[in-house]
Amino acid sequence: MLSKNNWDETKRRWDSYWKRDVKGVPLMCVVAEKPGAVDKEIQAALKSKNMFDKYRDAKRMHERYLYYVQTHEFLADSFPNISLDFGPGSLAAYLGSDIEFQPGTVWFKECVDEWEDCPPLHFDPENGWYREHLQLYRDVKALAGDDYYLAIPDLMENIDVLASLRGAQNTIFDMVDEPDEVEERILQVQSLYWRYYDSFYDIAARDEDGIKSSAYTCFQIWGRGRTVKLQCDFSAMMSPKQFRQFIQPALDGQSKGANNVLYHLDGPDAIKHLPALMEIEGIDALQWTAGSYNPDGSHEQWFDIYDQARKAGKGLWVQVYTGGVDEWLSRIDKLVSRYGSNALFIYFPPVSMENAEKILSHAEKHWKDVEGTLRA
Repeated sequence: MLSKNNWDETKRRWDSYWKRDVKGVPLMCVVAEKPGAVDKEIQAALKSKNMFDKYRDAKRMHERYLYYVQTHEFLADSFPNISLDFGPGSLAAYLGSDIEFQPGTVWFKECVDEWEDCPPLHFDPENGWYREHLQLYRDVKALAGDDYYLAIPDLMENIDVLASLRGAQNTIFDMVDEPDEVEERILQVQSLYWRYYDSFYDIAARDEDGIKSSAYTCFQIWGRGRTVKLQCDFSAMMSPKQFRQFIQPALDGQSKGANNVLYHLDGPDAIKHLPALMEIEGIDALQWTAGSYNPDGSHEQWFDIYDQARKAGKGLWVQVYTGGVDEWLSRIDKLVSRYGSNALFIYFPPVSMENAEKILSHAEKHWKDVEGTLRA
């Protein structure tokens, strides 16, 4: 049994979210620390000691997350799920890149000097990083039982994978000097993506009401069937014309292979591609990351982005983190008033039980069954 009291209700609400038809309050990720539950000595003992402990030791990763589950309440539409990422973009490692693990991030080392000297990208079941990553999933699955979900790793896609293999600067030149080669390599990544995804899905997916269901790492999303986050961070360095040429077709094709699709739009330099993204029918919802030093996604300055998404019929995924709880509630009042509650997911950082109750009480009073002034 999943470590969550209202899991059946939460599943129904996630089903509705992907259809943009949520009843009641918006979907919300609200995780609260149980009063007096955290023991600082245990916390210190569980803290990762090195990079292997942090990213690759199944027993230690399970122990850390199980303790988190035991000391926190997963309220509203949150649910326990562990991230087992080998960094954002691990598909590059399965295709030949080497991984450098660091405390705050993970780097993928360039491994392609020239595309003409590189054979077509192919599925390699014997790749060392791929075998280790799959085994990590198997080991954690055996330890986790039914206590929590294993989230699908952040494989990454399209030209982001090529940039890891070849280097960002080289990839920029390649788009100009060898556009046909770049398009072909993107197609190769696209053709491999679901084969790698499904190998993790087969381990991580759980049977819910007779249907396989999945969670996707870091974004706290769940859905029946293949649930995925898509993105193209490299698009910040591309013109709208290049994006439509190289990326839009790949994202369109990839989204057709999924049941539930969240698009991760990362940073101000990527906003210019929003019109092309909103033309992709398979994208169900938009997640906007404002970038370093900018206010979080609940601020009014981002409403133009959300306007475009809602007018295109997409749901919204909004992260809240700047300011205190009262500021959060005030900003989300405006957000809900404009966009309504039927297609909105709000992601709060972990809070105290007192603040969690304050959020949930406010939501019941002010965010329930709101139509919104903007019509999709």
